[in-house]
Amino acid sequence: MSSTHRGTGSGPERGGGTDPAPGRRGGLLRTKTVEESIRDTEEPEHALRKSLSALDLTVFGVGVVIGTGIFVLTGKIAKETAGPAVALSFVVAGLVCALAALCYAEFASTVPVAGSAYTFSYASLGELPAWIIGWDLVLELALGCAVVAVGWSGYVRSLLDTAGVHLPQGLSGTHEGTFGFDLLACVLVLALTAILVVGMKLSSRVTSVIVGIKVTVVLLVIIAGAFFVTGANYEPFIPPSRATEGGDGLAAPLSQLVFGFTPADFGVMGVFAAAAVVFFAFIGFFAFIGFDIVATAAEETRLPQRDVPRGILGSLAICTVLYVAVSIVVTGMQKYSELSTDAPLADAFKAVGHPFWAGLISFGAAVGLTSVCMILLLGQSRVFFAMSRDGLLPKLFSQVHPRFGTPYRSTVALGVVVAVVAGFTSIDELAELVNIGTLFAFVVVALGVVILRRSRPDLPRSFRTPLVPFVPALSVLASLWLMLNLPAETWLRFAVWMLLGFVVYFAYGRGHSRMNSRTNGRTGRG
Repeated sequence: MSSTHRGTGSGPERGGGTDPAPGRRGGLLRTKTVEESIRDTEEPEHALRKSLSALDLTVFGVGVVIGTGIFVLTGKIAKETAGPAVALSFVVAGLVCALAALCYAEFASTVPVAGSAYTFSYASLGELPAWIIGWDLVLELALGCAVVAVGWSGYVRSLLDTAGVHLPQGLSGTHEGTFGFDLLACVLVLALTAILVVGMKLSSRVTSVIVGIKVTVVLLVIIAGAFFVTGANYEPFIPPSRATEGGDGLAAPLSQLVFGFTPADFGVMGVFAAAAVVFFAFIGFFAFIGFDIVATAAEETRLPQRDVPRGILGSLAICTVLYVAVSIVVTGMQKYSELSTDAPLADAFKAVGHPFWAGLISFGAAVGLTSVCMILLLGQSRVFFAMSRDGLLPKLFSQVHPRFGTPYRSTVALGVVVAVVAGFTSIDELAELVNIGTLFAFVVVALGVVILRRSRPDLPRSFRTPLVPFVPALSVLASLWLMLNLPAETWLRFAVWMLLGFVVYFAYGRGHSRMNSRTNGRTGRG
């Protein structure tokens, strides 16, 4: 029984790049085998340059997960939902992410191809599910990048104002109903796009420097803050539960509309409610993006079977430890009920008479957002490239630069679109569009691991998710539970975007898919 990644044979046997389950080739659930996916990466016009190591991948993961949220979200959730037990909320959210990370690690090491969750879905669930997840990822990564760019612009304008440099209102973005073009956000996106076009190794070096600076800032803040921790501020560690009013109409969580369940603040349930808030507001979205960036960079990694699992799991472990440490420090420096919601950690330092550290936090946040923006641009361009290479999007976007070995057309096209969106749209409008694709991708990848284990047990797997199907099942259940806590309007927006995706798929993607020629060729030989 052969199982080679080269797939040079012919006929229905497994090793030859043909589908071991040919019945699924026709229709919307036709799958693309692992051998076919890897063989496509070897075509000269579509081959990405391999230059990344496990350290590079870990830096990418840490770079996108650690941003302003570590300085803001920790204190905000402590004050409003969990109290000092917010540290436990981060642990719970981290465990949910870890379940998905184990599934991502197996898939990415088995199918080291650009596209991540999109590519994994194509190999296990079929073409239409792959299109759905790819379509969602492109939107989510693009909007996430625009949100980060606008946030970065705000920090830089604040620093410029402090230095006595003031931008005209018309070039400072849209704020409180006053229309303007956000010049700084636009320039940032275009500059990072140029760096990504020049090459992955340069991108990883720039990211390494930025990540090194912001992790150093985080560690300095943790160490300095530890000297101002007061034990009495941790009492009670889990504050008494307090009932909350549910949302109204489409703003209410789906669990409330369907089951009548209203979440509570504080208490044991508050810890889990905070875990859901943490997941949605920062950890879940950006930790998933961290997984996806590391996984989608597998095709550009020198030893993907070894290094991709290390990058995924290593970056998650580092980020979870840092988030827990910051949450312990901020709730120990100041009573949770007295924390501010806009800049809790910076204000906590001001409250103990050390404003210098507040300024350092603002600097670290501005620097950190630069790497987040770059990595989001990287991820969306690779997913778009993979979909184009498969024929589901126009083929011109899958051309690789002859000198730099990067998907320059998709990178430039998406970079320009994101720059325009970031320039003309306010951060509030952008943030409202972020949807439930994060958790949807978790579910798809977890299911895909189980399906591919059953349909292709012969595939070599350098990393195996433990306790299959138990761990994937836990990942699915945890993700679905968190999805039920999302507002109904988020589900509605998700449905509208998916409907548009169906139109594009049936109008263009299905007819131009490379699977059509392969299926027809197989039929002709038969």
